[in-house]
Amino acid sequence: MTGVGLSILDAPPPDPKVPRRRAPRLRLGDLLDEAALGIGSRPARLILTMVGTVAGIAALVATLGLGQTAGGQIAGRFDAAAATRVTVTMPKPPGPPGGQNDAAGLPWDAAERALRLAGVSAAATVSEVDLGQHKVTGVPVVDPAGPSPVEIPVFAASPGLLTAEDGLLSTGRFFDAGHSGRADRVVVLGANAARQLGINRVDSQPSIFIGDQAYLVIGILSAADRRSELLDAAIIPEGTAAAEFGLTAPVQLDVRTMLGAAQQVGRQVGVAMSPADPKAAKVKAPPAPGTLGGDVSQDVNGLFLAFGGVALIVGGLGIANVTLLSVMERTGEIGLRRALGAKRRHITGQFLTESAGIGLIGGLIGAAVGITTVLVVSLTRGWTPLLDTRLALAAPVIGIVIGLLAGAYPALKAATIEPITALRASS
Repeated sequence: MTGVGLSILDAPPPDPKVPRRRAPRLRLGDLLDEAALGIGSRPARLILTMVGTVAGIAALVATLGLGQTAGGQIAGRFDAAAATRVTVTMPKPPGPPGGQNDAAGLPWDAAERALRLAGVSAAATVSEVDLGQHKVTGVPVVDPAGPSPVEIPVFAASPGLLTAEDGLLSTGRFFDAGHSGRADRVVVLGANAARQLGINRVDSQPSIFIGDQAYLVIGILSAADRRSELLDAAIIPEGTAAAEFGLTAPVQLDVRTMLGAAQQVGRQVGVAMSPADPKAAKVKAPPAPGTLGGDVSQDVNGLFLAFGGVALIVGGLGIANVTLLSVMERTGEIGLRRALGAKRRHITGQFLTESAGIGLIGGLIGAAVGITTVLVVSLTRGWTPLLDTRLALAAPVIGIVIGLLAGAYPALKAATIEPITALRASS
């Protein structure tokens, strides 16, 4: 038996006129078309897959937006109240003991001194009066048939107290410098104290008794936003307290400042109270207004960002799970593509593009849901919505990253499927 053996060395050289077979390639447009078809072929599964991603992105956007909005709202309220209040106390200079309030050493004209400072809108001194054995009553003697003495604190104040403490009178008037200078026995009752004493109007010139001395009620205080304890007290002029109860000096100075001036006033008021020794004055000024709002925003963001992170992880696992399931269901398609010349990188790119597309759609919907949530909550609460637009623009990018990370393993697994194995499994 004879035969001729041919080897690769004996093969004829390739004809230069015959075009060589080009390596298979996948254009970007074809890749996007295939990914869109793969994503849209199962709408119900797509919706369920995106739930986790939408929840995570929406939680991130809404969390940061609501945190910024709430922080701005709290900072605004802080500015309107505590941020404009400065209090001053000062130990009494060395001197002979005796009389009450030995620990207090503010000058009698402390309010006038504070009003000379730039940024101060109102100032008043206030001191709690030590009544000793005296009580506040509505009648001069304790009658078994009448009201008994009640525990009502008595405060001595300068005439500017009503403005300094954001006070409001329901009836009558507040005492002035003339009442204090003459040591008149007049009193302004807080709403709760007036109720205890059975007084609700001043046009009949009612009187109360502090000890055995009668005091004419000239007004009833219905609100004191900055010092609510005044509503439970009786307030008399400082001059009266000095003459009747031995008040030697005001205990505390309350200063109401313009917005943003509290820190400056806090630095200057000590010099105004005691030029020779400014450090003798103990000044309490609020922190910078932005500090509180920033701290609140950080706390709120930290809490909800944790929730958003968990939701993103769940969403990523959902994408990974569905993509892996899609690989198993589309084994025949993968084998056919490989048999027709598709490379592993083509299969990997297709599944990565599909998972990134799912993440992109979830990011867009999540950003819209988050922004809508911020707007609805802000409108419901009457707040001014605040939202960093960079976060809203970054949300789709975050969705794409989540999709790519979640689809990496299923895409690599799909690329390792051999064509003959895939075709046999699908037959």
